Amino acid sequence: MTSSAGTPAGHGAGGLPRRVGRPPRIDRDAIARAVTEIGLDEVTVKRVADHLGVSVPGLYHHVRGRDDLLRLAAEHSLARLRLPEDRGQHWAVWLREWARYARAAFAEQPELLQQFVGGGINDDRVLDQVGVALDVLRRSGFDPRAAKAAFDAVGTLAVGAAVEVLRERRAAVDGRPWLARVHANLARRDPDEQATLRELLADGYVPDLDADFEEQLDTVILGLAVRHGLPVDDEVRGTAGN
Repeated sequence: MTSSAGTPAGHGAGGLPRRVGRPPRIDRDAIARAVTEIGLDEVTVKRVADHLGVSVPGLYHHVRGRDDLLRLAAEHSLARLRLPEDRGQHWAVWLREWARYARAAFAEQPELLQQFVGGGINDDRVLDQVGVALDVLRRSGFDPRAAKAAFDAVGTLAVGAAVEVLRERRAAVDGRPWLARVHANLARRDPDEQATLRELLADGYVPDLDADFEEQLDTVILGLAVRHGLPVDDEVRGTAGN
């Protein structure tokens, strides 16, 4: 059976079958997952609509545009960012667990990092994380202001370290790892310039982002203990005590 226009019944323009039944039901979580699956660099409203099997106008019932899509993806990632479980562990152990997890999560989910840095994440989601952390630190002997400062210090380190991971990952893909960039820079300079950097290379230094991060984390945590008059024990010293 054909329509008056000569198109088979049940088919749309071009002879393609029409969807039968109700259109797919979507919510903001499904949209966020679709954005993540497509990839941030490729995201458009149309691509997401096609991925979900809905119309572009239908998708606009849930989002306002591309920026909203990116924000949803970031909040979806943040919701999966889990603080360390409070098992009664030492405060320094807890902070290290949090910093390592945050660094890894931000480095593996650039959409979360981009929206976090740009202030595009819902404040309630962020404060949920902060509140849990402050409660843990408060029970460990930090006063409220000190707890906030400690969490901020470690969080800032984790974010900066994630940026460094992404930066070096991109440079390596482009064939420009750190050592190559440094040697190229020194070759353009007089031999008496950058003396300490030359000494570092002569000593056999090779960047290890994971080891460098652990050393930086030890420095921050040791500094927090000293500043706030807390015992400097093996947990506080971390790898520096080995």
